Amino acid sequence: MSLLEIKDLHVEIGDSISGRGSTPAKGKKVLNGLNLTMEQGEVHVIMGPNGSGKSTLTMSILGYPGYEITAGTITFSGTELNPMPIYERARLGISIAYQTPPEIRGVKLRDIIRIAGSKPLWNPQDEPEENIATPLLKKVGLNPEQFRDRDIGVGFSGGERKRAEIAQVFAAMPKLMILDEPDSGVDIDSLKTIAVDLGEYIKENACACLIITHYRHILPYLKPDIAHVMCGGKIMKSGNPFEIFTKIEEKGYCEYLGLCPPGIKEETERGMKI
Repeated sequence: MSLLEIKDLHVEIGDSISGRGSTPAKGKKVLNGLNLTMEQGEVHVIMGPNGSGKSTLTMSILGYPGYEITAGTITFSGTELNPMPIYERARLGISIAYQTPPEIRGVKLRDIIRIAGSKPLWNPQDEPEENIATPLLKKVGLNPEQFRDRDIGVGFSGGERKRAEIAQVFAAMPKLMILDEPDSGVDIDSLKTIAVDLGEYIKENACACLIITHYRHILPYLKPDIAHVMCGGKIMKSGNPFEIFTKIEEKGYCEYLGLCPPGIKEETERGMKI
């Protein structure tokens, strides 16, 4: 049994998502028969031009409202996810590190890390030394004394935000991590620290990892098993990650896939410029 199995997935996005309990208006069909299988401990890379459906795939796996599955199935550890809300999918072992982690004023970083790990909020009377968030912050290269008691993301640099969010992901001990452009807005030193920590976690916990990216910078540290190229809402090609990246960097998405009309070549290649 595969860890993650996506079969013939078709997804529409609502034109508007107004609030809790509302029904999104019927909108654009984004995923068009996508298939993907991942085994425990595997690292996969998803790439593709802007608008190819990468973000929609991520949100559909997570179960975000407004992303309506019109056909096909998503199965995780033998359980069909289609009818499940976000929190139930998280309990099964799916976590995400977002491209742009948010600022949340009034919520301490130590508390959100503990919540992610299903631990109670820190009470110094019961736990004189905080011992849940502290080691995780050290692991991702953040000084606990400087970051543990700060509001989430407030005043953090791009690299610090990414490290703080990775600490939250580690606390949840997922079976599948989804990394949405982990190399976006991060300097090379922070990227190396993040990538090494992720690589160690994946190896130690046999965790599967799905990476959404336009660049190859993080790949040497995570050693992905396979890369997939999306276009038009489905996976068009799969293969050796480094070979695929090299070809796309040389040719661009349109020439590599041989699918895009010449008139939109410049626009679809824009996201791949390094």
